[in-house]
Amino acid sequence: MHSLIASEFLGEHLILRPGSTQGVKVPVQRFAELRHAADEAQGPPVWLVEAARARWGLDLPEHPVAETVRMRKPSRYGFGLASWEINLGCNYDCEHCYLGLKRFEGLPWAEKERLLHVMDAAGVLWFQITGGEPLVDRHFADAYTLAHELGMMLTISTNGSRLWRPELLHLLDERRPYRIVVSVYGASESSYDGLTRRPGSFRKFTKGMDAAVEAGLPMRLNLVITRHNADEESAMVAMAERWGVEYNTFTNMSPTIYGGAESLPSQSAAHLRERKVFTGCNAGHSFFHVDPHGRASICKVGRDPSVDLMHEGVGGLTQLGGIADSLMLRTGGCSGCALSGSCRVCRPLARLYQEAKAPLHTYCQHGERR
Repeated sequence: MHSLIASEFLGEHLILRPGSTQGVKVPVQRFAELRHAADEAQGPPVWLVEAARARWGLDLPEHPVAETVRMRKPSRYGFGLASWEINLGCNYDCEHCYLGLKRFEGLPWAEKERLLHVMDAAGVLWFQITGGEPLVDRHFADAYTLAHELGMMLTISTNGSRLWRPELLHLLDERRPYRIVVSVYGASESSYDGLTRRPGSFRKFTKGMDAAVEAGLPMRLNLVITRHNADEESAMVAMAERWGVEYNTFTNMSPTIYGGAESLPSQSAAHLRERKVFTGCNAGHSFFHVDPHGRASICKVGRDPSVDLMHEGVGGLTQLGGIADSLMLRTGGCSGCALSGSCRVCRPLARLYQEAKAPLHTYCQHGERR
């Protein structure tokens, strides 16, 4: 099993360690030297031994480079990041969920395996496995293991309810992720279970967090503030600090991916925050998203049109740049808007709000009180 990953990433050359947020950027000449050492079954160069010891306290053995460093092949497609909904099924039924219908369906294992090799061929280095709840998918362990073996820096987005399971803890300790991001829905059993609409979910969440923290896994919390738990915001922060885990706070609820409004009533009116001006992103150009059926889109929001990777393969990803540019054009209720230069949401997200007939003030300056 590799201890380090060597990869090109958006024009740079990086040495990374699974389970660590720290890395080393190296000149192209040294990266070529490392690749040559791997091809010739040579030991690690002196500079790599010194860098590994200085950055991670890691002593590399005098074995051939290929035994300790996963040398990723360069890709001509230029995608360094991707996210994948392994399955939309979930063991919760959260009122605020932007996924809407959370069906347990997706690809069989042979197709999941092929999809992961497509991701590798696309150049994906940072890879998020999400859902639904990814840990309930029967192929999660196999998919995670293969993605790790391919040399990806893995992030898992989860509700944490299964993190206490011994077989999962063993997998994540042996093949450490870049980060585990856990969504938090309250600081008490009543508020948490009320939002998830699953009795006992708070106890499972805290059990999972206690186990993951004790195992020393790299954790981050997303504190989701809704009308159910708005009075517990400070308690949720205190809970994160007690575990010693970094956190982000999310307060603005979005429509579902189908343009449905059923998630919007969970909004805490007092916590509706003004977003920063949207200045563009790399969705569809250096980043993409894949749904449970292997359909690639520019991101989780702009899902249509999409590319069927199971049919078109990695070459289909070349369509995403043009799709991204077309989706960002102002259309419908936003065409000709005098405030379009200072919009606070991207065009695909604005479209979902419009389809959901959301109050204008939740996403557009035109709805703000003057």
